[in-house]
Amino acid sequence: MSTQQGLVVATHGRHCVVETISGERVICHPRGKKSQVVVGDQVLWQASKDEGTIEQVQERRNLFYRQDEIRTKSFAANLDQILILIAAEPEFSEMQLTRALIAAQAQHILPIIALNKRDLSASFEPAWLRLAPYRDMGYTVLPLALKQHDLGELTGLLAHKTTLVLGPSGTGKSTLINCLHPQANVLTAEISQALNSGKHTTTATHWYWVDKEQHTALIDSPGFQEFGLHHIEAMQLAQLMPDLKAHASDCKFYNCSHLHEPQCGVRAALELGAISASRYKLYGLLFEELSQHRHY
Repeated sequence: MSTQQGLVVATHGRHCVVETISGERVICHPRGKKSQVVVGDQVLWQASKDEGTIEQVQERRNLFYRQDEIRTKSFAANLDQILILIAAEPEFSEMQLTRALIAAQAQHILPIIALNKRDLSASFEPAWLRLAPYRDMGYTVLPLALKQHDLGELTGLLAHKTTLVLGPSGTGKSTLINCLHPQANVLTAEISQALNSGKHTTTATHWYWVDKEQHTALIDSPGFQEFGLHHIEAMQLAQLMPDLKAHASDCKFYNCSHLHEPQCGVRAALELGAISASRYKLYGLLFEELSQHRHY
């Protein structure tokens, strides 16, 4: 029996849903115990009765993932960009934001930062101010008010792209998905029923076509509290932080850690105010964390 091409549009445990070229959705199982597929994978699959088997995962352009001491968690593959959704309330973690940006940079995936709850002006203004260093670095930072269906410039930035929506719980990810795809809840329920994932729906990742032409896609990922970067080398870290990278070539030593060496371009830039103190502090904490982790 011949294989067919398909796109992975949902995953839950060892099961996944593959969308065929004709638009049909089929439950599939990867062949082999160690085989892992993620949403966004282009695959070759083979039909077997009511379900199918993934025979091959085709080469990925990129894979966005996090890694801690215990396990690696893959979010999605073949992305054009990542939308990091944070909110004025609850107060966002700059460390979490930085970790996600570093992981995106490591995979050469364009990040967009969106700050939700613009309508809460008392909370929004200080939160927007905290994002000034990221705007200065050249990141796209957007204000949103999703409860008021105010998406601002975001819709245009999402068009004709595959975007992973990333962020901690409570930032408005579900509201955003439903603004752009009103049938998302129905689709999620149908997929969950098919995969028998029930109340564990939030642990699954889902792909949604935003337009009828299927040029624009959103991938909804589960909320997270921790974002491990153990797949990043400590000495690689500064190259993945644009504000530090801009001054790292000014260091006297090629293997400068930017923490204590003399004639360090990064620390000189910090003293001049070209790098924010909060960003440099995050760098130091991450460097220490990654230095303690041995890479194999």
